[in-house]
Amino acid sequence: MADWNPALYTRFEDERTRPARDLFARCRIGEGGGAGLRIADLGCGPGNSTALLVERFPQAEVIGFDTSEAMLAAARERLPGARFERADIGAFVTDEPFDLVFSNAALQWVLGHERLIPALFAAVRPDGLLAAQIPDNLAEASQTAMRDIAAEEPFAATLSGMDEAREAIAPREAYYDWLVGEASEVDVWTTVYNHPMESAQAITDWFTSTGLKPFLDPLDEGDRARFSARYTEAMETAYPPRADGRRLLAFPRLFFVARRR
Repeated sequence: MADWNPALYTRFEDERTRPARDLFARCRIGEGGGAGLRIADLGCGPGNSTALLVERFPQAEVIGFDTSEAMLAAARERLPGARFERADIGAFVTDEPFDLVFSNAALQWVLGHERLIPALFAAVRPDGLLAAQIPDNLAEASQTAMRDIAAEEPFAATLSGMDEAREAIAPREAYYDWLVGEASEVDVWTTVYNHPMESAQAITDWFTSTGLKPFLDPLDEGDRARFSARYTEAMETAYPPRADGRRLLAFPRLFFVARRR
């Protein structure tokens, strides 16, 4: 898959960062400027979530991790005082545990959460937190349309059997069970955000930088444009205009915060 595009991703930065703010509000850890704290932001992207951590804990050691060199470059430009490293969440290891392991909208790209979640919790020191927000929208029309269009001609020849290669999010109870054995407290919840979008095209623009990438990247330029146009048509139907003419994009997200014993 081609590298991520920070400019496309940050076009909807306020909407993408809102869940990170909501998650961070539930992270009860540290005092003052966070001196002595060690914090990891897994899947930091262009640094929008890392900026929240740096702002709240300016004296902490905050490290952002991502696999995308383009995203890391954007994050370093945005937060020159922070530290960013290339790392794969699925194989994440650390010699020194963290007080807070934070992840906003990244874990869905790593398969095998039954193994992943306990492994990430093991990177947290006692009384520290693992806090994550994971998009849980695979059943939404915005996602099912991608798979349906991929099965149509002329795309099927290239995209037959294609999906987003995302983890199908387990029930909330499963995340609780994967964490509670090593936790003193676990908080798991779901929030459905409803984002007012200016048009069906805006919904296409939103997902072009994320969920549509696995479908668009293998196509040539002409079919890529045709796929995007076909997807916009599907969004016109799936998300009809509201009273103000805008479309409400429903976006369910799973959250959890666990404190290690």
